[in-house]
Amino acid sequence: MARSKASTRLSVFKGREARLNLAIFQILALKGPLTIYDMRREVRKQKHLAGTKYPVVLRRVRRLEESNYLEKAGTRKIKTQPCDQAVLYQLTARAYLAILLNKINLDNFTQTASEESIIAALVALLPHTGF
Repeated sequence: MARSKASTRLSVFKGREARLNLAIFQILALKGPLTIYDMRREVRKQKHLAGTKYPVVLRRVRRLEESNYLEKAGTRKIKTQPCDQAVLYQLTARAYLAILLNKINLDNFTQTASEESIIAALVALLPHTGF
């Protein structure tokens, strides 16, 4: 039987947007809820994303929100505009799971995990595999 070539990388961390997605996830995980403008400012501090423009971050945040990786956490008054409010975004549980799965070496997990941990992982994942 031929073995299928399954990738262990999640789709949110593949393609052109992978670096920006990961940067947004890490920033929100460390700093908590932020506005898009604040995220852009933090993203630009990273050397490989220094030229990132606001509309790019805006599109990425909107796509991540549509995919249920980000959610609105409230609003904050904008200092430069007297009556305007800016939306704060935070990570969802789906995003935290994606970050965790991106860090785990699944081969290492299957070789070193206890029997109880493997059974718990099977119970959690089996309903989503289609078996």
